[in-house]
Amino acid sequence: MIVLAGTIGAGKSSLTAMLAEHLGSEAFYESVEDNEVLPLFYAEPQKYAFLLQIYFLNKRFDSIKRALSDKNNVLDRSIYEDSLLFHLNADLGRATATEVTVYDELLANMLEELPNISQKKHPDLLVHIRISFDTMLQRIAKRGRPYEQINHDPGLFAYYRELNKRYDQWYDAYDASPKIQIDGDALNFVESTQAAKVVLSHIDQALKEIRM
Repeated sequence: MIVLAGTIGAGKSSLTAMLAEHLGSEAFYESVEDNEVLPLFYAEPQKYAFLLQIYFLNKRFDSIKRALSDKNNVLDRSIYEDSLLFHLNADLGRATATEVTVYDELLANMLEELPNISQKKHPDLLVHIRISFDTMLQRIAKRGRPYEQINHDPGLFAYYRELNKRYDQWYDAYDASPKIQIDGDALNFVESTQAAKVVLSHIDQALKEIRM
């Protein structure tokens, strides 16, 4: 199982599709377009941050169980990122201490269940797509989801900046599986076929080394 990680606009869904096609496996995507809680969160983050994270956690766990059914399946977000996202919201006053405790305990229990579902407790490889804050903002604007736009909510600027910064810290500390980092600014695999080939080659090499 291969999982992708990265901030909003990093290109996780695009690389998931490319990688699954490249490996002849199945892609599993984060529930965004059909997520009825996400617009509510952007409208009232203090009210809906906890509900949104529980929603994502439930969907993510279901995807993991299905992805473990075959080799080389690809998930477009790692369950290990969920804590980063929710704790950021908590630090911004969008979740209570009780909600954080309930969430942390639930996540820990779910991760403990993974060995009972499959012999594999952790992914084979985590691929982190790192992009600059400027690139993040450009891509959020380009894909045009109204509730994500800074002109819709100027407070999102500080949220996005802090989120992008925390991803660097999170990747440095991540040790649940082998990992590689892709420079999404230098290798714009979404728009460049050549960059996509380079990225897939890097991932192929990492998988080869892991499985030797």
